Amino acid sequence: MTAPTAPTAPTAPAEAVLLLRLAGPLQSWGDRSAFNHRETRPEPTKSGVVGLLAAASGRAREEPIEDLVPLRLGVRVDQPGSLLRDYHTVSDFRGRPLPQAGVSAKGVQKPTAPAKYTHVTTRYYLQDAVFLVGAAGPRELLATLEQALRAPAFPLALGRRSCPPTQPLVLGLRDLPLREALAAEPWQASSRAQEEYAALLGRERGAGHPVRPPRIDLSATLEDPAGDDVRHDVPRTFDPRARGFTSRRVRHEWLRVPTGFPRPDAEADAPEDPADHDPFALLGW
Repeated sequence: MTAPTAPTAPTAPAEAVLLLRLAGPLQSWGDRSAFNHRETRPEPTKSGVVGLLAAASGRAREEPIEDLVPLRLGVRVDQPGSLLRDYHTVSDFRGRPLPQAGVSAKGVQKPTAPAKYTHVTTRYYLQDAVFLVGAAGPRELLATLEQALRAPAFPLALGRRSCPPTQPLVLGLRDLPLREALAAEPWQASSRAQEEYAALLGRERGAGHPVRPPRIDLSATLEDPAGDDVRHDVPRTFDPRARGFTSRRVRHEWLRVPTGFPRPDAEADAPEDPADHDPFALLGW
């Protein structure tokens, strides 16, 4: 008589999605910036997210990032925020003229001629924005990155050092495809933004009171080799002596996600006519 075999424990999927909530007073995700003009994209770049993961892991700028670059990225815009222009000046605290950008044959910067004591730069930020970011890849690697993000080796920033993230940053691992993971996660906007949206929706529908639907349509950008758009934001290395970027293809779509309202109005969940959809509703315009 053959002894019954013990049931095998289910194995964790080889692939998963690590969900991050990127929110803070300020964010800045540049991909085309010069010294005196620092722009920001309207949503996180892949180089910015990979840099965040590398910093949490304690990697020096010269260390390889070949295991992080293949992660597939998805970004959902939960709260677009608004653009902030910062008037920024640079000067030498010792009162000396600023140096030229070029250097002499000996590698020494010469002072500006005529002497220039203040340099004006323009920097752009996103203020009060909230993004849900999904990184899809090997589950073992993502589990290691999740632990690193919960106890980072280096300070974390949302694109620039002056932009620290608020909590919660890590939402955890999901055993779902990237698109499904982004669509299943509840709306991450601030409670104030959610209530403003409910009030606006109530006015638009003539309800006379805030309308809190169980679902909301949010825009998302997903990395896709067959996508119809191109982003030049994939880092080859963060080594300051050999920095370089390459491109990736992405696609854009709308995801219908749960709002998370405690007592949603079920009748408000009827899909809108595409002709009536207002992409600026979350901005309050």
